Amino acid sequence: MTLLQINSFAAGNWIAPDSAARPIEDAVTGAVFAQAGNGALDVQGMLDYARTVGGPALRAMSFHDRARMLKALALHLGKHKQALYDLSFRTGATQADHMIDVDGGIGTTFVFASKGRREMPDGQVYVDGDTEQLSRNGSFLGQHIYTPLQGVAVHINAFNFPVWGMLEKLAPTLLAGVPAIVKPATATCYVTELCVRLMLDSGILPEGALQLVSGGLGDMLDRLTLQDAVAFTGSAHTALKLRSAPHILENAIRFTAEQDSLNGSILGPDAQPGTPEFDLFVKEVCREMTTKAGQKCTAIRRIIAPEPLVQPVIEALSARLAKTVIGAPELAETRMGALVNSSQKRDVLEKADIIKTEAERVFGNPGDFTVTGADAAKGAFLPPMLFHCADPDTAQRVHDTEAFGPVSTVMGYRDLDHAVALANKGQGSLVASVITRDPEVARQVALGAGAFHGRIYINNRDSMKESTGHGSPLPHMTHGGPGRAGGGEELGGIRGVKHYMQRTAIQGSPDILTAIGGNWVPGATELVSKEHPFTQRFHDLQIGQTLHTAPREITLEDIEHFATFTGDTFYAHMDDAAAQRNPFFPGRVAHGYLLLSFAAGLFVEPNEGPVLANTGLDNLRFMQPVSAGDSIKVRLTVKKKTKRNDEYGEVRWHVTLTNQTDDLVAEYELLTMVAY
Repeated sequence: MTLLQINSFAAGNWIAPDSAARPIEDAVTGAVFAQAGNGALDVQGMLDYARTVGGPALRAMSFHDRARMLKALALHLGKHKQALYDLSFRTGATQADHMIDVDGGIGTTFVFASKGRREMPDGQVYVDGDTEQLSRNGSFLGQHIYTPLQGVAVHINAFNFPVWGMLEKLAPTLLAGVPAIVKPATATCYVTELCVRLMLDSGILPEGALQLVSGGLGDMLDRLTLQDAVAFTGSAHTALKLRSAPHILENAIRFTAEQDSLNGSILGPDAQPGTPEFDLFVKEVCREMTTKAGQKCTAIRRIIAPEPLVQPVIEALSARLAKTVIGAPELAETRMGALVNSSQKRDVLEKADIIKTEAERVFGNPGDFTVTGADAAKGAFLPPMLFHCADPDTAQRVHDTEAFGPVSTVMGYRDLDHAVALANKGQGSLVASVITRDPEVARQVALGAGAFHGRIYINNRDSMKESTGHGSPLPHMTHGGPGRAGGGEELGGIRGVKHYMQRTAIQGSPDILTAIGGNWVPGATELVSKEHPFTQRFHDLQIGQTLHTAPREITLEDIEHFATFTGDTFYAHMDDAAAQRNPFFPGRVAHGYLLLSFAAGLFVEPNEGPVLANTGLDNLRFMQPVSAGDSIKVRLTVKKKTKRNDEYGEVRWHVTLTNQTDDLVAEYELLTMVAY
């Protein structure tokens, strides 16, 4: 039989395996069908290629350019996902599992593409937070910015999600402007290799942005610099070995890890048998035990139920697990496929034996179960195995042993504090779930378990139809956890992008900060033009371009008319004596929204022109009251421009209202869409 050769992609070339290659098993048949690995891979050449070719090409692009690139990649992979499905059956995964891996990875890429366009600038510097005034008169300011690392990100991924595991790291890395070298687990690297080929063949990525190591990394990690980063997913043992290497420590190389996790699910005391919550709990646990044959870092390993409900939970869960069809993953009726290979099967059985020293197996006999459409003796099949720990307080191994397969342990709790203590005995987990409809139960668990968990998932009858599930990391939310779970924070929206950037404090004058950040900073030079800015198109407007209006006097008639017309007859606008008793007002004052309306009347150009719509305002503040007889004038400045498409872009205007003595009355940011 000719073995499938799983190649690496290094410095622009595909490199075949050599004599150092390792064999790869088919999860269903147990037969070796492929090999991967090249002991002579030029790892220094790969690093140099990423740093000198891929990095400059990506950094030359804006965040929006990179976001559009990610969207194009996701669309391209979506057209070819059937090929990824077909190959993935060899990993033991079912069609439903493929959709989590393949569709989930593509969906994650789409999310980062969208967030890059909506939440990041169409530039190369990400401004973080407000400016800090470091001098009395505002001529010396501080501002934090993020810029891309000028090295390479090395991604070391686990075997269980060969597509999603790669894309959930790759999308934020590329959006940050950093090239990546992807090293998938050898057991399933053939699926990752196909996905990488699809992306490279699309021509969407700049040269050097993505490389692939199928097999071992050699001494690559010993060649990294302070500008590089490592993102690891796998066992705590391997993570400790890698992150504690002298070279990594001596050079303070960024190392983020997502590793072992003894995730727990708590059945709330209100979720009695017969309630939708009890049924939901059983369904969620069953799904987490059987999806990907339990080979998920977020799977439920510990089932924490009120002591009187332990037996009902065991019975209900055993009945549901008994209906799980185990078999060849490509069959429509199969609900749980095989583990990834015979080695993983042995490891799960060994870990189950450890758990068995403190817990009784109440469902699932690995020596007697049925497999449909495949040979159980040849494939890496196991049944779901449910254990019951009668004394979880003195037990240790059920709280520190992760059988990375379809294995979970039921344990009882006396009260909610006890439930939280049991959940926290995992010493740091990716996720804990609580099935309850009682807000106080949810609050108590969140306060007690939050410090030990990266995510707390709460579900009940009100949200279950639209909830995403205990075990589903979402790109919008942090995926990671403290302690045993590794301490990393992958995903989390733009927070995940920042892992591959450096936060730097910039100090200087308003003009300097404006030039660096691309946003106009109050106090910077104003560009005053004779043309009204609302008559200019998006591409003609300049950062700092400013309009100063003539003043308008506010009369008592204005205030009373506005109050009558709008119905806002708050006493501060209508009752002089009552207003004077208020410590904030000298007497009757103008409505804040009256001032905004008059401000618009002062700066708006009424004729048809490039301004298409006012889409909102941000950061509105009223600093000083305006009384009848006072006047206001407006300064309108282009603060930021963000192109949305080829037809229009968003212009963010900095607006200030000042009175007749030039005191600041109000300040806000106006958003308009302007024709390109």
